[in-house]
Amino acid sequence: MKKFRKVLDGLTTSSPANPGGSPACGSAAGTPSTAPTPRELEIQETLMSEHFQICKTVRHGVPYQPTALAFDPVQKILAIGSRSGGVRLLGRPGVDCHCQHESGAAVLQLQFLINEGALVTACADDTLHLWNLRQRRPAILHSLKFNRERITFCHLPFQSKWLYVGTERGNTHIVNIESFILSGYVIMWNKAIELSTKTHPGPVVHLSDSPKDEGKLLIGFESGTIVMWDLRAKRTDFRIYYDEAIHSASWHHEGRQFMCSHSDGSLSMWNLRNTAKPFQVTFPHGKTQRDGRKESCKPILKVEYKTSRNSSEAFVVFSGGLSYDKAGRRPTLTIMHGKAITVLEMDYPIVDFLLLCETPYINEVQEPYAVVVLLEKDFVVVDLTQSNFPIFENPYPMDIHESPVTCTAYFADCPPDIIPVLYSIGAKHKKTGYSHKEWPVSGGTWTVGSQTYPEIIITGHADGSIKFWDATAITLQMLYKLKTSKVFEKPKSGDVGRSAELVEEDPYAVQMISWCPQSRILCVVGISAHVILYRFSKHDASTTITSLEVRLQCEMEDVISPSDTENTPSFSDPSGHSPQPQPPSPRSNTPDSMRDSIPCLKVKDRMIRMPPGYQAELVVQLLWVDGEPPQQITSLDLNSAYGLLALGNCNGLTVVDYLQKTILLCMSTLELYGSADPFQRLTRSPRKNRQSTSDFCMRGLSNFHSDSKKRIRTSYQSLTELSDNQVSLDLERSKSPTSAPYTPSLHNDPRGTGEPVSNLRSCHYSPVFYLLDNESRENSFSRSRSSSVSSIDRETKEAVTTLQFAESYGHKSDTLPTPCLWVGTSLGLVLIIPMSIPTDEQERLEDPVTVAPTGTVLMLKGSILRIGFLDCGGALINSPYEVWRDQHAPDHPDRPRKRKLVNFSPSSSQEASGDGHLAVVCSERQAKVFFMPSQACLYVHNITESSFVLRADVVSVCNSVCLACFCANGHIMTLSLPSLRPLLDVNYLPLTDMRIARTFCFTNGGQALYLCSPTEIQRITYSQEMCDNLQEMLGELFTPIETPEAQNRGFLKGFFGGNAQTFDREELFGEAAAGKASRSLAQHIPGQGGMEGMKAAAGGVVGELARARIALDERGQRLGELEERTALMMTSAETFSKHAHELMLKCKDKKWYQF
Repeated sequence: MKKFRKVLDGLTTSSPANPGGSPACGSAAGTPSTAPTPRELEIQETLMSEHFQICKTVRHGVPYQPTALAFDPVQKILAIGSRSGGVRLLGRPGVDCHCQHESGAAVLQLQFLINEGALVTACADDTLHLWNLRQRRPAILHSLKFNRERITFCHLPFQSKWLYVGTERGNTHIVNIESFILSGYVIMWNKAIELSTKTHPGPVVHLSDSPKDEGKLLIGFESGTIVMWDLRAKRTDFRIYYDEAIHSASWHHEGRQFMCSHSDGSLSMWNLRNTAKPFQVTFPHGKTQRDGRKESCKPILKVEYKTSRNSSEAFVVFSGGLSYDKAGRRPTLTIMHGKAITVLEMDYPIVDFLLLCETPYINEVQEPYAVVVLLEKDFVVVDLTQSNFPIFENPYPMDIHESPVTCTAYFADCPPDIIPVLYSIGAKHKKTGYSHKEWPVSGGTWTVGSQTYPEIIITGHADGSIKFWDATAITLQMLYKLKTSKVFEKPKSGDVGRSAELVEEDPYAVQMISWCPQSRILCVVGISAHVILYRFSKHDASTTITSLEVRLQCEMEDVISPSDTENTPSFSDPSGHSPQPQPPSPRSNTPDSMRDSIPCLKVKDRMIRMPPGYQAELVVQLLWVDGEPPQQITSLDLNSAYGLLALGNCNGLTVVDYLQKTILLCMSTLELYGSADPFQRLTRSPRKNRQSTSDFCMRGLSNFHSDSKKRIRTSYQSLTELSDNQVSLDLERSKSPTSAPYTPSLHNDPRGTGEPVSNLRSCHYSPVFYLLDNESRENSFSRSRSSSVSSIDRETKEAVTTLQFAESYGHKSDTLPTPCLWVGTSLGLVLIIPMSIPTDEQERLEDPVTVAPTGTVLMLKGSILRIGFLDCGGALINSPYEVWRDQHAPDHPDRPRKRKLVNFSPSSSQEASGDGHLAVVCSERQAKVFFMPSQACLYVHNITESSFVLRADVVSVCNSVCLACFCANGHIMTLSLPSLRPLLDVNYLPLTDMRIARTFCFTNGGQALYLCSPTEIQRITYSQEMCDNLQEMLGELFTPIETPEAQNRGFLKGFFGGNAQTFDREELFGEAAAGKASRSLAQHIPGQGGMEGMKAAAGGVVGELARARIALDERGQRLGELEERTALMMTSAETFSKHAHELMLKCKDKKWYQF
């Protein structure tokens, strides 16, 4: 433990007039100031670098761009492969594991070693991998890289250690699963087909062994050729040449017939007794036309043919096959059972599907009970045991992307009562009609760990919806869904107003979320420059939503002369409306140039019945001004104890009293400084070229934003694609050479903010557009931090990038903390605005709140991202809040009627009220710690020079506090507080698209999350303690289960139609019989996750017992195999003895010359 002694109130402080005077320190800890001090501050810091480690914990959501599907019918574990090389393993709720191939090659096919705790993956780089699933973190045991041939299909028979691998050249190779070495036995394509055939049969698209005889292998080639290969005799039993290309094949369990699906939408049935032609060809969805021909149909990509005990009719399930003339039809899965045909329409294209059957043996009645359907953006399971084929309720959160995620918020250690309350409200709106049976994917084991606490994740979406998720104990369950679009009127079909087209198809998209778990107040920022405030109630209510309209925009006049601005009144109507004629409807057909004082959306102005849950109380909307749309909101903060809401954008700041429903402050950022502006900037007159400006503003919101949102949806765009070079050129051309002084205004002065819309690079429009390429950011930084007054004067626009209500000191002379609003801007300036709030509840509802900007300025490099507060002991100071009370609950004696405020101000701490507190301010370049009220800079640390910080949070970890940062170069850093010592710096996540930057967020307890793909949330931890406990938190994928015994086939079946003889693959494919394969054909690569990794992961007594149990199982399995081989040898010896005896009896009476 190290003691840090720092300056409290020296003679020199961090002067705002000297932005470059702060001591720089590259990677070292914060540099103390050198002023003499009469007193010393002693803070013991407990966090060390040993407390931090980056580790992925769990991934939620449907795998992005899935490619393959597999199921273990004994372990009941499901595997999903993806195009990015990921493998998702799912079992019972809580058993959810994500693995990643280092190569990133797409997964082509998955094959479980049934009930063995292993999985084979075939990837697009022609490599086979064997995964060990007997550990909580699966690892690769072996890899086999094919050098000369491309893998197209794999098949692993049940209880076999030999994997059949089909290739693009039409050859079939055989791989030993235990050693992952290629066998010398190869089925060459030219031996499989007739010598007279002149064309190549194409790639192998199907491999399966006959249920009747394991020594027969059915090989399907893409061109339509089907071959039954006799593995023992090394020749073909029969060949089929069909006109249509084959996509898949499926056996009847008796092994006498099989079914194929074709590219013309047909299904062909073949009998082994007569392979000259199919005995049945059907077009399930093809109707007969007038000329007698079948209408053309789409290919049937896959077919499954399964039998059932309870019915003589088999199940035939296939995907595709619809006729081409039905345009616009959704993808379908067809279930044929006898004469009944059921077509299930899916929301997304079908990638793959599987039938779940009771038995793993292919030569038994299959008894299918469910169909797992993998879609491009979903995953559903259909119940086959009920006639209406309902789907199972999915226990995994596969609908995160139901509407594209636009923002996230993560709250750890929430009040324990909030999750049950949200769940009870949300359960009333759940969908019905699900199957009543248990979820069939029920493998693995999982228990809730001992170190769990309530966690909630909130996601905002493009359609304006907000979802609350229970994220406790590495799981994710939907709690409650809120639709913000219900606050607004629906646009009429005849409306063609441009205000509705500002953000194209998503006018309600959520940009930011501010939530107070204690008071249960929720604030939502929308893309159409609106803020909605919600209160939580367990009871329904009929209320009217209050709407406040704010004019926060530069005026479009030719020139504002000094005399004009001096004569302009500095106050306007406190309600936020300028004294102008009645504005037209937001949906009216008003030309853009005439559009003024109207919001983008129209709030419902009638009495609305609101169900229990979150109920809208107030909507704040920014208005159009002189044909310019309102700029998007870039920052927001809410404080339930104060009853205040603050919002800012690139034009200025607005403070709203949501208890009295009034606007307290509406100022441009420049007006907040008054005479304390460190750059002494002058306001610029608006541009004379109004059309150019209007066009840009329209493009800035409509085209630029909609294009960006489309990029957000595809989410695979690089940062450079979001550069705004052309926009910047247009802005530079449209600037006016004239300038004018400014007049401060406390409210919505219609003429008081005569500033141009500045370059996007120097004022960040919103978190959605926060990222530009590195070069643009460098240019922005160099301009914004220039000490030249003229260069600063060129960029008078300054965005409000962060807001924070707190109990603090507005002046250096203050002795007691008061309610304050800290404002951080894109130029690296921090303003402190003290407020006077009545303490009495009745006075608070009647008397006005006084807000008085004082001009107090602190300075940092780069745009301000986060502001936090510590007491003099180094502990985190939480913001004051109001305890939740249900305003719509019926009157009850026990129900609290007064507001109950909880205040964690320094004055309420054990120390004296005059001790002050520490303010932690983090920008995109550096972090500083100030002592308040003296405003002395105690520590400063330059976080990065070559990049910039995207997200920063003051978080609690290991009973202490640190500053966590995520940089654009992918680095995750933690700094100690208050000394700003670097504790962790890991290059974790290369920033490849805006989605990560938009959704990355830290929370307490050493956790963080981000959207790793458009459909998945990745949670990580940066705490060493949580990394150590992660093994206990994760579920077990493999549980020892006895393999079900094969059914007795009976004497007659065995005599007439059973297996002719047992098939010893080892004898046929082993090195002794088949020899070695060519070394140049495939290369064996030993994996990193062998027994060493398994032993390390399973430490302790439990691990020893598990290893002993596994060893016993393996020893028992080997003994069983030995016993089976001994029995076979005895049978063979008896047969040989019998034949020898018969030969002796036959020949004993013959003379020598008779031979």
